[in-house]
Amino acid sequence: MNLARMFALPLFLAPVAPAFAQDAPSPEWTGEGAFSAGNTTGNTETTDLGLAMKVKHQGDNWVQSGELAADYGETDSVESKNRIFAAGQVYRIFDERLSGYGRLSWERDEFSGFDNRYFLGIGAAWKALQGETTNWIIEGGPGYKIDEIRETLTTPAMTEESIGLRGGSKFEHKLSEAVVLSNNSEVIYSDASTQLLNVLALTANLWGNLSARVSLDVRHDTDPLPDFEATDTATRFSLVYKVN
Repeated sequence: MNLARMFALPLFLAPVAPAFAQDAPSPEWTGEGAFSAGNTTGNTETTDLGLAMKVKHQGDNWVQSGELAADYGETDSVESKNRIFAAGQVYRIFDERLSGYGRLSWERDEFSGFDNRYFLGIGAAWKALQGETTNWIIEGGPGYKIDEIRETLTTPAMTEESIGLRGGSKFEHKLSEAVVLSNNSEVIYSDASTQLLNVLALTANLWGNLSARVSLDVRHDTDPLPDFEATDTATRFSLVYKVN
C-alpha cells in the first residue's frame, strides 16, 4: 500500500507535466473522451452508464499518458455495476521501435470483492508494426501487485501483496479513412491471481472530431473470490470526441 502511494503522485501527474530531458522539445497533446449509455425495459429494467477518458503528451524522447474509466449500472433500481479504473504511464523513447516505461494502475470494483487493486510495474515496449494503416505495440515487464480484499460473509478483509508480471498488446488497423478496428489486451500475472482484459472495438468517424464506437470488453480473473463470477463481458455503444 505504501509503495503504491509513494509512486502514485508522479505517475498520475505525468500526463499534465511538461516533457523533460529533450534536446529539441516538440510536445503534442492528444486525447479522447467517450460516453456510453443504455436502457433496457421488459421483465427487468437495466440502466448502464459509462465514461472513459484518455490523454497523451508526446515529446521527442518522453511520452506521458493517462486514462480514466468509470461504469455504473442498475437492474430494477438496484445497483448492479460500479467500477472505476485509472492508470498513468511514462515512456522513455530509445529509438523508432523500442521504449522503456513505468506504469501504475488502480481499480475499484464494488462487484468483484476487492476494495482496491494496484499494480506498479516497469518494462519495455516494442513497435512490432508501424505504418499508415496498421500499428501494433507489445509491452511487458515485472511489477508489484496489491489486492485489498473486502470483508464478506465468507471472506475476511485482508491485503495480498505479490510480485507479478504484466503483458500488453495494442493493435490498430485503419479499414478506411473513417473506420478503425482496434484490439487492446492486458494480462497481469501473480501467484495470488491472474487478470486478463481484452477490448475489441470498431470506431467510425461521424463528423469532425466526433465518432461512434461499438466495443466488446472481456475481463477475466483466474481466481475469483467465493460467490463472484470469473468473467465479466460488456458490449458498449459510445460517442467519442477526439482531440488531436
